[in-house]
Formats: sequence, structure tokens, C-alpha cells
Amino acid sequence: MALSIPSHRELRKIVVLNPKGGSGKTTLAINVAGYLASIGRPTALMDFDPQASSIRWLKKRPKDQPAIYGIAAYETRMGVTRSFQLRVPNEIRYLVIDTPAAMTTAQLTEFTPGAHAILVPVLPSSIDIHAASRLIADLLLVAKVSRRMGRLGVVANRVRENTLGFKKLMSFLDRLQIPIIGALRDSQNYVHAADEGISIHEMHSSRSKKDLLSWLSLTSWLEQRLNTPLTSRDILNSGESPDPGLSSAEIIDLRTYQGLRDGMP
Repeated sequence: MALSIPSHRELRKIVVLNPKGGSGKTTLAINVAGYLASIGRPTALMDFDPQASSIRWLKKRPKDQPAIYGIAAYETRMGVTRSFQLRVPNEIRYLVIDTPAAMTTAQLTEFTPGAHAILVPVLPSSIDIHAASRLIADLLLVAKVSRRMGRLGVVANRVRENTLGFKKLMSFLDRLQIPIIGALRDSQNYVHAADEGISIHEMHSSRSKKDLLSWLSLTSWLEQRLNTPLTSRDILNSGESPDPGLSSAEIIDLRTYQGLRDGMP
């Protein structure tokens, strides 16, 4: 069942997810929200993670920066319906969702329907590759996110080029037939920006030039997804059948994808 999020009918939803802790999920979410706000998009950031890292970042945000509306979705309020708590102001057109850590497979089906873009950050380590392999398989086969619609993108996070871990990660991702939409540097600028309540896109360009360059492919892909209208396939609930003729073997063959099953290239 999809989440009920009252909002404007033209709202564009971006979901950032990876149930494994430490993947850089929140860092990606706040920087996507910061990117959208920095170019004048009315943006909200919805935080489902009980650690409340995204909401803490918003509380640090300087008053002279473009406003980002915050929704503390991890809270439970007495006397308030869940639908009312998750409502998005009518003027907001872009919603970035920071999903909870340790999310179950069943919960994937709550967050993915109706998403214009689904971002999965992955770190260059064997443990993270293994976790990502299971997540991507669940997204394709359980949540029925259609690879054909192109809504799912993988972000290689905290990478150091020319290292063995980076090469393993890129080799693995290259075999999934899922777009690798960006490779973000392992940079202290993300830490400094978060401490200041800003995004990497709002730092002085002299400090963040290399980091901003690594975002170009990601933001280009994101803009294409945001400008592509949703289809009935994008809003299908997990309980519904996939497109006729689109078998699980066409999506990904788990019997022959040893790398996907084992999490190793």
C-alpha cells in the first residue's frame, strides 16, 4: 500500500532509500533538496528516519538560504491522523523523502509508487555491494519498480577513484542494467556543508568545484525524470500485476546473476 501524502497534484516525489545504515542516504537526500531549493524550486524534505538527521540539518539552515519545508514523518502525534501529519503544503512542487534505515522489504512498496525518481546510494565495500544487490532485486521483483520506466538510479557514494573498492563497485553496478547516475567524491565538503545547514550546491564554488562537477550527471538524470510524466506503471501498487509480457526473468535473472545474489562482482 502506498503512503497517503496529501499534496498538490503536480508534486514531484524523489525517494532516497537504502535500508543499510551508513550508506550516505541522508547526505544524498539533503543535497538533492538543497539543489532543488538553490535553483528556485519550492521544495519539502520529509524525514522518516528516527535519527532525524534531515530535520536537524534543516534547523541549522541559515535564514538567507532558500527555504526548504521540513516534515518530521518519524514523529507520532496524539490526536492527529497520519495523513494530516504527512500533508505537504499546496505551494510545494518537489518532495524529497529520506526513508528510514532498516526498512523491510514490505515497506519498499509504501514508498516507491508514484515516485518520479528513486535514488539508491551505494558505498564501495563488499558489505554494501551485497546489501545493495538484495535491495535492487527487491525493488525490481517485490516493489515492481519498472526498469523500463527508468525511474531507478544508483549513486556511487563516497568514492575514491582508482581504488579496488571503487573498481569492484563500478563493475557490479555496470552489470545490473540500472543507470549509474553519479559517482560522488569522498569529500569533507559534505561534512562542512551539513554542519552549516547548507548543501554542496550552496557552498562557495571555489571550495566545492570538484564536488559540483561530480553532481552534473546526477542532476541531469534527475531533471529528465522530474520532467517525465508518471505513467500507470509508475503508480502501480506492489499487489498488482506487472506489464503483460514483462517477466521477472526480463527484469533480472537471479539464477544467472551470481554477482547480484552474492553481492560481489
